[in-house]
Amino acid sequence: MIERVVLEVAPKRAFASALDWPGWSRSGRSEADAIAALLAYAPRYAVVAERAGDPFPAELDASSFDVVEQLAGGAGTEFGAPSAIAALEHAPVEADALSRMTALLPACWDAFDAVAAQAAGVELTKGPRGGGRDLDKIIGHVHEAEAAYLGQLGSRPPPGAEERPDAPMARLRAAFLETLTAVARGEELSNPRRTKKPWPARYAVRRAAWHVLDHAWEIEDRAAGGG
Repeated sequence: MIERVVLEVAPKRAFASALDWPGWSRSGRSEADAIAALLAYAPRYAVVAERAGDPFPAELDASSFDVVEQLAGGAGTEFGAPSAIAALEHAPVEADALSRMTALLPACWDAFDAVAAQAAGVELTKGPRGGGRDLDKIIGHVHEAEAAYLGQLGSRPPPGAEERPDAPMARLRAAFLETLTAVARGEELSNPRRTKKPWPARYAVRRAAWHVLDHAWEIEDRAAGGG
C-alpha cells in the first residue's frame, strides 16, 4: 500500500506527515531524515491505529511513501511544529473520512492519557527531549494546546474547560469533536469565536493528533530513560 505524504520543508527542519493517518508526523533536519523518522515511528503509530480499530499497513519501507505535496515551512516549522496547511486539506470531508478522523483522534488522546497514567510518579529524564518539563507540566501544556486548537477551528472552549485541574480534558475534547464535525459538514458552530483564518478540518485533526502523540511518545521515551 502506498501512503500519501506531505512534506513541509524549512532551512533547518522538515516534517513528513501521512495525510491519511492523523498524528503520524515526524521531523528531521532534511526531507530524507523526516521520511526516515516517519518510517521508524510506524510501529508506534500502529498501536494507535489498533486502538481506533483501523487496520494499519504492514511491511512498510521508504518506497511505501508518495510525496503528494511539498510545502514551504516557516518559523513554526523551525520551532518544531507542522505548521503549513496542504492544499489537499481544504478538500471537502466525506462522511467516511469524518468517521475515521473522529475515531483516530480520540485514539491519539487515549494513547496520551494511558502513557501519562503509567508515568505517574516516575521521574522523567532531563535533556533536549521535551525541554525538561515534568509530567504535570506536559499534561498542562497539552491541555492548553487543545484549547488553542479548538479556537483555531473557530469555537470557544466550553465554560470552565480551559481551566486545570478543575475541568477534565474530556469536556474540551468533546467540544473539539463537536466543532470538528460541524466544520466538516459546513454547519453552524454552537459556541463560535472570531477566528480570522480558521483551520480546515483535515489540518486541525492532523495538527492536534501530532501534538498529543508527540508528547505521548516523549513521555514514553523519558520515562524509560531515553532522554
